[in-house]
Amino acid sequence: MPVKNGDFIKLEYTGKVQETGDVFDSTSEEVAEENGIHSDKKTYGPVSVIIGGGHVLKGMEEALVDMEEGEEKTIELTPEEAFGERDPKLIQLVPMSEFKKQGIKPQVGMAITSEGNTGIIRSVSGGRVRLDFNHELAGKNLEYQVKVVGIIEDDAEKVKSLIELHYRTPNLDSEKHQVDIEEDKIVITMDEMAKFDQRPHMEVTMDRFRISRDIQDNMGIKTVEFVDSFVKKEEVEESTEEVSVDEVSTEDVPEKLPEEEKQD
Repeated sequence: MPVKNGDFIKLEYTGKVQETGDVFDSTSEEVAEENGIHSDKKTYGPVSVIIGGGHVLKGMEEALVDMEEGEEKTIELTPEEAFGERDPKLIQLVPMSEFKKQGIKPQVGMAITSEGNTGIIRSVSGGRVRLDFNHELAGKNLEYQVKVVGIIEDDAEKVKSLIELHYRTPNLDSEKHQVDIEEDKIVITMDEMAKFDQRPHMEVTMDRFRISRDIQDNMGIKTVEFVDSFVKKEEVEESTEEVSVDEVSTEDVPEKLPEEEKQD
C-alpha cells in the first residue's frame, strides 16, 4: 500500500547540497564515515517518522506520500522547501568587548548560543565579531536519496518507533520496551537501561513529552503513562545436590591448599 498522511514509516536517507555535492546527513553509518560526518553520538539505521508529524522537512514529507514500501527516490528541494533563504537580519556584528566580558576568545567557526539561538562566528576583525544565526543550510538547494523501508502497522511497534525517534539516550533495546495498550491509555515501561540516564531531568521529561504528544496526536490516545519499576531479582539458591566422586574432575582440585585452609 502507498504511504499516506498519518502513516508511521521506517525511512533511510542521505542528504547532500546540490551546488557542491557535499553530504551533510545520512542514516547510513558507512556513508557518514566515507564523507567525514560520522558521529559517535548518533545511532545509525532507518529512522521512524510520521507522515504529517513534522519530523522531516515539509518538502520531503510531501514527496514521501504515495511512495510504496521498499521504493527508492531522489527528492530535490529548493531553499523554500528546505531551510529557507538566508536572512540578512540574522547576521549580527558584536563588539569584541562583549566576548571579553564572558571570558570567550572568539574564533571563526565557533558556535555561540544567545537567547536560545545558536549562531556561527563567520569573521573576527576590527574589534568586531560577525555572528550568523541563519541555519547552516539556509539558501541552499538540497537533494535527498530516500528509501521507504517499511510501513509500521502494529500499535505497540508504533510506540516503540516514537521512543527511538525522540528518546536521545543511545543503546536502548527497543525489544525490551513494554507497551500495554488499554482503551484510551498507553502504559510504557522502557528498557531498564533508561533508568540510568544521566542527562538533566528536564531533558528526559521533554523527550517523554514529545513521545506522548505524538501518540496523542496520531493514535487517538488520551493518556500516556511512563512507569519506572525496580524489581528485586531472586537470589539463586545454593545447590544441595550430592555429587559422586566420579563426577569431579581432577582439574578442579588445587595442588596445594591455601595456608588458612590447611589442616593440622
